Amino acid sequence: MPRYDLYHQPVKRALVKDGWLITADPFTLEYKELRVLADLAAEKVLAAEKVGRKIAIEIKVFGSASPVSELEKAIGQYGLYRSLLKRLEPERELFLAVAQDVYLDFLQQGAVQEVLADHQMRLMVFEPSVEEIVAWIN
Repeated sequence: MPRYDLYHQPVKRALVKDGWLITADPFTLEYKELRVLADLAAEKVLAAEKVGRKIAIEIKVFGSASPVSELEKAIGQYGLYRSLLKRLEPERELFLAVAQDVYLDFLQQGAVQEVLADHQMRLMVFEPSVEEIVAWIN
């Protein structure tokens, strides 16, 4: 069983509050001899559509003394998961879940924004104290 991040349960509850159905916790990605675990998978059926939207969520706390080191890890993990999803479930969108304070204090910096754009990283920004999603950023 994987060790959950500090914000695993708050993100899960925020998704449920926002109308998402958690379909995997953790979300296993297996391709050939490679097996990795993303934090969550969820689906949301929209009233106007017969087919719902599918997402995978990787939660990052950015809890170390070096946010740049955390960003390096997040980019690598995100890239690996995106590559596997492209082969296994191309319709599923991948999001990096980050707390609102991390987004405002670090991820909004100009250079970081450019790096995120270069890597085409989607973000789900959440507020842990109220367990709510603040923004979806493509």
